[in-house]
Amino acid sequence: MSIKNYELLVVGSGPGGQTAAITAAKLGKNVGIIERKPCLGGVSLQTGTIPSKALREAAFLASRFATGGMREDTARRNMGRNFLAEAIAKKDRIVKQKEVTLLKQLLQQGVSIIPGEASFHDSHTLAVSSPAGKTELLQAEKIILATGSRPRRPSHIPFDKERVLDSTSILKLKHLPSNLLVVGGGVIACEFATIFAPLGVDVTIIDSHQQLLAYLDKDIAENLAAHMHEMGIQQHMNTRVNSVQRLQDKVEVVTDTGQRFKVDTLLYAQGRQPNYDDLLIEKAGLTNDDNGWVRINETHQTSAEHIYIIGDLAGSPALASTAMQQGIMVAQHAFAQEKQTSPTPLPMAIYTIPELSYVGENERQLQQNKVDYVIGTASYADTARGQIIGEQQGMLKLLVERGSRQVLGVHIIGEAASELIHIAQLVMACGCTVDRLADNIFNYPTLAECYKIAAMSCMDQL
Repeated sequence: MSIKNYELLVVGSGPGGQTAAITAAKLGKNVGIIERKPCLGGVSLQTGTIPSKALREAAFLASRFATGGMREDTARRNMGRNFLAEAIAKKDRIVKQKEVTLLKQLLQQGVSIIPGEASFHDSHTLAVSSPAGKTELLQAEKIILATGSRPRRPSHIPFDKERVLDSTSILKLKHLPSNLLVVGGGVIACEFATIFAPLGVDVTIIDSHQQLLAYLDKDIAENLAAHMHEMGIQQHMNTRVNSVQRLQDKVEVVTDTGQRFKVDTLLYAQGRQPNYDDLLIEKAGLTNDDNGWVRINETHQTSAEHIYIIGDLAGSPALASTAMQQGIMVAQHAFAQEKQTSPTPLPMAIYTIPELSYVGENERQLQQNKVDYVIGTASYADTARGQIIGEQQGMLKLLVERGSRQVLGVHIIGEAASELIHIAQLVMACGCTVDRLADNIFNYPTLAECYKIAAMSCMDQL
């Protein structure tokens, strides 16, 4: 069997894989990208980030957040029986447009697109089984694994893609259920709960933690919980699911407190797991730990230094944005370009309704490290823009070290939080003090004025 040779082979065409391939191609390298699915883009484009955020946009337009203040209440009047099917059809068009763009980018850079399932033949060789059933061997100087993750699906949960769903299959619903029970209180659980509730679905959340999104500052999490309560979302915290049973036309859930729920649809959203199963990594001399992850160093190299792991496959923070940066960094490192480091701090966004976003430290971390800090807050309602759009409960919080006056963390909940957070990211990356925010001139009226209001609050304390 003849063996094709490449300077770089990338397994997976998600955000990390595509940027790695394009970066290496721009360096003049012979690059191939292997994708086992019939479509490019990975989970982020096909079944995760883009589809769920597109569906969120439809839900947002139906929520009170899009119809407050001077905005006309038109979205709700346009919600017919086929609203979900129409929204999913629009989502599919967006995904297809993005896929075409990605294909053009790869082809323009001369990246070879190789359809098929990849597994290791040896440390430098991948066996690729094509959709036609043929297997070919591909050899590479460097290999980047970017095969992503999938929803965790415990064997005792009767998933059926009809009423017992994970975060992938829920995106294929054609009609809105009357009610939805969400198991979990993390990012995916909260995002889908706040997507379906504005669409008229009765939503219940069951989670074992004391608060939703347990790593958030308490005041931010409580703000989100209050928003959810206003949407009619029931929240059962400190509660575990004992059993899930599929009935004829219902799903029955029994909790450790003895409560029984009979619902139309259940979403199980309790984490994700890495896609290593079919790669046969042991043939490359790699091993994974008890949780399924392969150990990597700060440059994303495995114990076999020519093999890199990026994106969800590398673990936390498992974000499309960080995967893209990792792809660039790793491709440059692999071919001895100037060493790139990931810009810090990393911004995080949660696309609930309303949005959450943060960067830097939270109060719990500062208290554990015994940092002397002050808090400056600003409500969206304090700004003219917030009043115009009817966003009364949104807020921005600054955490500032008393001695150095450095901004240590920023937390935002409310409309455009994922956009506003980049101001904080740049301020922190440049080492600016809170004085810079207090002195800055922001357009009027904007939600960004919250930075100035919160900074002035900190200045008063300093």
